[in-house]
Order: sequence, then C-alpha cells, then structure tokens
Amino acid sequence: MKNSASKRILRVLVCFVAMFAAMPLLAQQFDFGETMSKFAGDTGFAQMFATPGGWKTLVMLVISCFLLYLAIVKKYEPLLLLPIAFGMLLTNFPGANLFHTELWNDEFLNPDSPFYHSYRHILADGGLLDILYIGVKLGVYPCLIFLGVGAMTDFGPLIANPKSLLLGAAAQLGIFATFIVAHLMGFTSAEAASIGIIGGADGPTAIFLTSKLAPHLLGPIAVAAYSYMALVPIIQPPIMRALTTKKEREIQMKQLRNVSKREKILFPIVVTIIIALLLPSAAPLIGCLMLGNLFRESGVVERLSKAVQNELNNIVVIFLGVTVGATATANTFLQWQTLGIMCVGIVAFGIGTGGGVLLAKLLNVFSKEKINPLIGSAGVSAVPMAARVSQTEGLKANPKNYLLMHAMGPNVAGVIGSAVAAGILLSMLG
Repeated sequence: MKNSASKRILRVLVCFVAMFAAMPLLAQQFDFGETMSKFAGDTGFAQMFATPGGWKTLVMLVISCFLLYLAIVKKYEPLLLLPIAFGMLLTNFPGANLFHTELWNDEFLNPDSPFYHSYRHILADGGLLDILYIGVKLGVYPCLIFLGVGAMTDFGPLIANPKSLLLGAAAQLGIFATFIVAHLMGFTSAEAASIGIIGGADGPTAIFLTSKLAPHLLGPIAVAAYSYMALVPIIQPPIMRALTTKKEREIQMKQLRNVSKREKILFPIVVTIIIALLLPSAAPLIGCLMLGNLFRESGVVERLSKAVQNELNNIVVIFLGVTVGATATANTFLQWQTLGIMCVGIVAFGIGTGGGVLLAKLLNVFSKEKINPLIGSAGVSAVPMAARVSQTEGLKANPKNYLLMHAMGPNVAGVIGSAVAAGILLSMLG
C-alpha cells in the first residue's frame, strides 16, 4: 500500500514538473502574459471589485448564504427558501450571465420597445434563469403549485363548518390594510397591492400577483412572504394572546360532522363556477386549486393526484424558487424600499391574524355555539402551520382543547381567500 501511494505521489510530481517545463515553450507560441491577464480579468473576483458598487454583490452573496443557513439549519420553509436562496446566489455571480434584469424591466416591459413582450428576444439573449423565469412571468408556476396544493388539501373541515369561510375572509384584512399603508408610504398602487398580498401568507399567490403588477419587487416580496410564513409560530401567538382572554382560549368546540364524499366532490366544482363567474381574474389560481382537489376527492384518478402532489409539484417548486431568487439582484434588492417591504410585510401578517381572531369574537356575540377565537388566526393561508399554532395555543389554555380540525377550516378558507383577493387586486390594477 505504501509503495503504491508513493508511486501515485511521484507521478503527480512528474506531471507538475513537466507542466512547468513546458511553460516556456507555450509562452513562445502564445502571448502568455496577455492570456493570463485576460483570464484574471474575466474572473468573478476581478469583475466584482472592478465595477462601481461591486461591494453590493458581496453583500448579496452573504445574504444568500444566510438564507441558506435559515433553510438548512433552522428549517425555515426549506422547500422554497432553499431554492430561492440559491437562485439569489447564482444571479449575483459577476459575469455568469444567468439572469438579466434589464431584459425584463426595460425592453420587455416597455411598450415603445421593439422587444415588448418578445420571448424570442429572451430565448436569444437570455441566460438559463431568464428562460426558466418565463414560467413565472406567464403565471404558470404558481398555478401549478396550486394544483398540487389542491390535491393535498382536505376541504372537509370547511364544508362541515361554513362559518370558517368568514374567518378565512376576515384574515385577508391584512392584505387590503397593508395595501393602503404601502400606498401612503409612497409606493405605486401596483407596488402596494403586491406588498399587501404578503398578508395572505400565501407564497405562490404573492408571486403570481407580483409577477403581473410589480415584477421588479418580486425578489424582496418573495423573500418576505416565505420568511414570515416560516415565522408564523413566532409572530402569531403574542397577537392571539393579546386579543383574547384566558376564558375565550379555553372554549371547547364540538366535534365536526362527517362530510360525505358527494359534498367533497361537488365543492370544488361549485366553488370554481361561482368564483370564475364573479371574478374571472382569479380563475387561474382557483381553477388549478380546485382541479387538484377534484383529483383527490373523485377517487378515479389516483395516479394524477399522486403525480401533482409529488413529481409535478417538486419540479415546479425547484423552477419557481430558483427563478424567483434570481430576480433578487444586488441593484434591485439592496434598496431602502426592500427594508420598507420587510417592515410592512410583518404588519400585514399581524393585521391578518388579528382580523380573524376579532371576527371570531364578534360571531360569538350572535352565536349560541361558541367559537374559540384562536381558530380565527388560522385564516392566514399558511397551511397547515397556522392551524397547528391555533392547536398549540388552545392546549396551553386547556389541555383538553383539540382545535386542529376546527382551525383547518379557516386555514383552507384562507387559501381561497388570498386567491380571491389577488384576483380583485389584479382586476382593479392589472
């Protein structure tokens, strides 16, 4: 073993000696100095520090690594935060040319440009992430994500307790209140709507709306939306406890009735028809959500249901995450408005949480069967995390209090509500 190891080391040394011996010959044939100079100038290190504002690139690489840390070590929404963070890493490498913000923000979006909405231009001059980003720009990826979400969602708790729909709707208060706040802060109506949708705690919906109304804010909004979704167990409990008394948190609710298979099959069909007729702009999201759910509940397309839950959903999550992260370039992300978006985003979450809780308390004034206000906070559509937070807080107040299935009603209603809110904003401002 020692002899073979020594022979390998000797061969490596001989190769190095031969390489250095050949350098003078290479230098005679080529302008070696110029070649090395060109190589050095083409490295990312040289480009980073040779251009004005190169320090921003270094900052973005650090932020990307921090987000990777949160996704891998802290497990904060890793399925999407990890690809988003790695997309941010890729897009900020100088000279890699994986994503070109100017193709989307200037020529592609300017009606006076000859390249207005020309995907041929993107295919010809764009990088890998530019090409994949077409799926975001066209709204394909978020809709396919909703297809998978629908196949994984049980709307039974919502059907069994229709009041849950009101709680889910109340939690969308955060979207519209934040829209007003962002507008007062100086953001345009389209930008304010994109920021406000963070309050729905629904990442795909936030990406869908922002890609239509304010694509230049897609990176900060996506990072804010998924970061705050991961922080739901930290953000929500103090608000829930502040707005309720211990007696209210102790309320025990009756077991939900059994929902028939017929009801579960009819629900996605009826909801799609009603919402698509009332609000056509919400049809892509709602239609895909309910189609996925129909795959699940019909019982006749099990293969399709499993495919959209697993293979399709996983592939789309990768493409969506990486390309959304790619929009977070140094010039677009490192601005004061990014800090404003992060601050307003957490306010949106807080208002959404409080809206659901307060409506539950209001319903108790007129209802004989009391509702535990804690389930109102699950109206934000962070499924099923928000429902689990309601369950945890309920158990702290009353060890016999099992609120999970009750909280799932407002939780899945919040998914519908955020899509409807996005449709309303898109129809008004799109």
